[in-house]
Amino acid sequence: MKKAKSARVCIVGSITGNTNTIGGGLVYPRADLGTLAGLEAPGFEMADGKSFDGAKAYKDSKVLNMMTVRELHRRYHDKTGITFTSMYPGCIAETNLFREKRQWFRDLFPLFMKYVTGGYVSELEAGERLAQVIDDPRCDTSGVYWSWNGNAQQVGTLNRNADGQWEVSGAGGSGGDIFPNQFSNDVMNDANAEKMWEQSMKLVGLVKK
Repeated sequence: MKKAKSARVCIVGSITGNTNTIGGGLVYPRADLGTLAGLEAPGFEMADGKSFDGAKAYKDSKVLNMMTVRELHRRYHDKTGITFTSMYPGCIAETNLFREKRQWFRDLFPLFMKYVTGGYVSELEAGERLAQVIDDPRCDTSGVYWSWNGNAQQVGTLNRNADGQWEVSGAGGSGGDIFPNQFSNDVMNDANAEKMWEQSMKLVGLVKK
């Protein structure tokens, strides 16, 4: 990768792992890594060492993803020139992520995200956003968390778009331009980030335990 022109690595984050947003801060359960005691425990189920909770595990994983980006940037950007970033593509509400949910939820959740919160994006638009982070000359700054159409720190508002049609916007959903967003305090916990990195290296066998 060091030999590639404008080499970039992007790891997908989420507002659900950012406790400074509505989706991450007000919707239970919140992401909480604690002191990452789980990563040091044999047979651990959660990063914080507690019992498994599917929704929290997803949110915790997004915090860890964004932490990983910051550590990659800190450790390798200056040495390699590679750009390391994270991004929130919006709420992709129609994938198989919710395949175990009841049918009424799978039917109504996309409508709720599209017409109430304004956080909805299609799979196609989410993919285009990822491609933008990898290819757009504006996205060549390392250590950045990219978002679109508002920062999801408030519920979307009803506005007319360029075609005169009403749409809910401003909550990180469809449309809008790209901008550098803010990592949450949890993501910017440097002590936890270093511990996460060291324990992960041990868990995958890259360093001796």
